[in-house]
Amino acid sequence: MLSPCIAAGAGADLVAVAGLPPESTQQAVTYPSLFLLVVLGSLVPVVPTGALVSGAAVVALHQSVPGLALAAVFLIGAAAAFLGDVTLYWLGRRGVDSRSGSRWLERLREHAPPERLGQAQDRLRDHEVPVLIVSRLLPAGRIPVMLACLLARMPTREFVRGNLPACLAWAVTYQLIGLLSGSVFPEPWEGVAAAVVLTVVISAVPVIWRRLRAG
Repeated sequence: MLSPCIAAGAGADLVAVAGLPPESTQQAVTYPSLFLLVVLGSLVPVVPTGALVSGAAVVALHQSVPGLALAAVFLIGAAAAFLGDVTLYWLGRRGVDSRSGSRWLERLREHAPPERLGQAQDRLRDHEVPVLIVSRLLPAGRIPVMLACLLARMPTREFVRGNLPACLAWAVTYQLIGLLSGSVFPEPWEGVAAAVVLTVVISAVPVIWRRLRAG
């Protein structure tokens, strides 16, 4: 589950950037930071990447040319998520092909409980590309499906083909969350805060539901 403190901190950074004059300086700081943080969050599932994209969309909504700013957020978010996923898959493939494994493969196993991994493997056999797309949208769904792809020795080319539309759909979804939050609240910081809270709630609900079922 994503940490609310981390999400709030990321949202606060975006708000602080939103107050920097001039606007060109703001964009120069925001866009590279967004790209790097989303790549990092794709490699290490701690940084709340969805909250970052939603918060950046709120900030973009208040720019002098919101259409261009929103397009930039979408392209940067999708490209960063895609790069992070492909890099993580490549690192995982090295572990699968090696007799000694790798720490990256072990980290993937740590974030993929056996029950969820089994479900991902069953779904992957019937619907490869749709499963990849859905896994990117579901909280904590990406890693089990990625591990299932690795264990099935899916070629990197096939993973890339399925992961590209998945990252595009993910960027659209979280940008829409940001647009909704930004349109409801007049102040950028209010919209960013609402977007962060909403993404954290979305991430927390499946985890809470599984714990209740297990209990």
